[in-house]
Amino acid sequence: MSNEDASVTSAIDTVRSDVPKHIAIIMDGNGRWAKARGLPRASGHERGVEALRRTVEGAADIGIRYLTVYSFSTENWRRPVSEVNALFGLLKLFIQKDLSRLKREGVKIRVIGRREGLPKDISELVDKAEFETAENDTFFLNIAFNYGGREEITRAVKRLAADVGSGVHTSSDVTEDLVASYLDTAGMPDP
Repeated sequence: MSNEDASVTSAIDTVRSDVPKHIAIIMDGNGRWAKARGLPRASGHERGVEALRRTVEGAADIGIRYLTVYSFSTENWRRPVSEVNALFGLLKLFIQKDLSRLKREGVKIRVIGRREGLPKDISELVDKAEFETAENDTFFLNIAFNYGGREEITRAVKRLAADVGSGVHTSSDVTEDLVASYLDTAGMPDP
């Protein structure tokens, strides 16, 4: 190894030691990007999926272990039906095209958010992706789909309240850490 190669390797190792364990990305602006270029909004979303592929690979390469991508919020249901269907199609295509490779590479896929209201084929595909990668532990890819932050907190608080009501916890047990254990990202470092 040359001195230059050793220097580059040392620089990469230094960067890796400073890399956060968990990053989160809000996938926003793809439609506006496409519109600004005279393209259909769906083209922007397709480019966003391509960027996601590169991001997953790059994140793992530099030592990030957890990546959460916010891809479809509960507010996205207000978009035109054609755009919502295009977003569903992109999720299906991503899972169908990339699942085998991600599984081989040790990626664990977890879809966070509400399953209620999703089309049956999407829900089944999400379940398949999670099931087939459940034992993986090299890299953790969380896809926030049909997700809203307030909605997540509401679901967590309802489950916690039910556990307090049934005696699993008392109200004095409730701490930030206990509430965090009911969130979709329980057991993961904060992004």
